Amino acid sequence: MTNKRQRPKFKTVRRYGAGRLWGSSKETGLRKYQPGQHGPTIRVKLTTFGTQLKAKQMLKAYYGNVSEKQLSTYFRKATTKKGDTREHLIHFLESRLDAVVFRAKLASTVFASRQFINHGHIFVNGKKVNIPSYQVKVDDIISVNPKAKDLAIVKTAMENPDREECDYVVLNQEKQEALFSRLPHFDEVPFGAKMELSLVVEYYSKS
Repeated sequence: MTNKRQRPKFKTVRRYGAGRLWGSSKETGLRKYQPGQHGPTIRVKLTTFGTQLKAKQMLKAYYGNVSEKQLSTYFRKATTKKGDTREHLIHFLESRLDAVVFRAKLASTVFASRQFINHGHIFVNGKKVNIPSYQVKVDDIISVNPKAKDLAIVKTAMENPDREECDYVVLNQEKQEALFSRLPHFDEVPFGAKMELSLVVEYYSKS
């Protein structure tokens, strides 16, 4: 049975035609048209703005529906740094504590990761942090609260065969802790669907 949290997620996948947006096998086989009564007959040719907006909305959805205020703030900060704005934007997003916990396979989804953090189950360098948007620094150690180490959801997440591993978040499965070893390049991030960061940059540059 599909739970209440999965239903809106699956609608998001179908709305954007994103395939396996979060990399879950449960997304495979979803109908390719938009949700709703008229979904099969809807044929929309997007404008340039519409294409940019769709790319931005997909990126927000992928990171657990990060708020518009947070994403625009990340973009503004990314533009103040030298180099590729797209890379800097990804650095801010992948450094979020909820993203790192998800990458470390300490939670099955970024949504579960956020809830896990809110409930006080995650430590950063030995100190409890309950803010999902907290920016993790390179060489920080993220660990599960000792009181939560026997929770089934942690073991299930670590054993999930669907999840791709990434070498910038190094998991010690026995200790249930992970090292954020470095900032990733955009092409290293294991997105479940194609992300158009150039379109996101164009969207905010014109806003």
